[in-house]
Amino acid sequence: MSALAGVRVLDLTRFLAGPFCTAILADLGAEVIKVEAPRGGDEGRYGYPTADGVAIAFLALNRNKKGITLDLRHAEGRTLLRRFLPHVDVLAENFAGGTLARWGLAPEDLVREHPRLIVASMSGFGQTGPWAARGSYDIVSQAAGGLMSITGFPDTPPTRGGGSLGDYLQGLFGAIGVLAALNARNRTGRGQAVDVSSQDAVFSILDNWPAIHAATGKLPARVGNRHLATAPYDCFQARDGWVVIAVASNRIFRRLAEAIGRPELGDDPRFRGAGGRNERSAEINEMVGAWVAGRTVGDVTEALGPAGANVPCSPVHTVADLLHHPQLLARDMIVRLPHAKLGELAVPGVAVKLSDTPGGVWRLGPELGEHNAEVYQGLLGLGAEELARLRAAEVI
Repeated sequence: MSALAGVRVLDLTRFLAGPFCTAILADLGAEVIKVEAPRGGDEGRYGYPTADGVAIAFLALNRNKKGITLDLRHAEGRTLLRRFLPHVDVLAENFAGGTLARWGLAPEDLVREHPRLIVASMSGFGQTGPWAARGSYDIVSQAAGGLMSITGFPDTPPTRGGGSLGDYLQGLFGAIGVLAALNARNRTGRGQAVDVSSQDAVFSILDNWPAIHAATGKLPARVGNRHLATAPYDCFQARDGWVVIAVASNRIFRRLAEAIGRPELGDDPRFRGAGGRNERSAEINEMVGAWVAGRTVGDVTEALGPAGANVPCSPVHTVADLLHHPQLLARDMIVRLPHAKLGELAVPGVAVKLSDTPGGVWRLGPELGEHNAEVYQGLLGLGAEELARLRAAEVI
């Protein structure tokens, strides 16, 4: 039995941050019922890229979920939503702050009406504060949360982190919030509202610079792949690709110096301590970079790997590399699931490995309204005629 078996989530989220949150819950065993508008569904169904017309990212991100349709802009749709609430543990949504309240579904009211219900709201700027009603996308979150100000090279503009990092961070914090609320409910018997802002989520990972600036007045420079506190800690070009090397102690630096044929550097007082090495990072990077440039990535990682100098390092893997990476395969992080049109799709496995109650990935995301009959009849007791009427009225 999985860790969240018996937990039922009504998932109003769409596109990326919210669906990632509920995917984590589904991977850990929760029954997640994804709600989509009957016309068109989740915007993620039309995201780039597709394969033979199939929205790959949607199917991967909404794995393990059931799918129903329900138009929440319709008064009867909101009435049906309320009928679900006694039957679910968690209601998850990622509309702009205040949207549920404008529909008469304010999270605090729903929690008061259903004392065991957990309402998880994920939005760009949260449910409170002067920016609460603002819309947001990933790049907005990364800018508003400060991440772009510390990302990039000195001579480039502030840079968005690769991938939709702000969205995934918000989804991750959303899942943590739901798990905390479920644990609290086990003690108190009461649900609660969970409010996650993507600006808050991004701000919380600024490498402690808000605290440092408040105490010292210092601000972080954009230094590309380097580290502000140690060296070498960078990406280097080999003959056939790129490799990163990270040194954070005198001991590791001495091992690296031996490996690159410069053992005297390990005893040179100019390079002793992270501060000394950081002050001379350009000089160190030039020496290390010259050594790497004459070798293949395999040569470098073998010389510096556990059987060699034991210096933290890695090739810069492409996505294509990772689908066949022996470490990921050994940890069941590549799951291949059948698909009627494409044969099979590869999706990420469960990142959290639990020894007694493991999660899993069992099916791809649902077709639009795939589980309407099962859910509406099984949970709400609606008959076939009522379902037909609701479909005709475009409520479901």
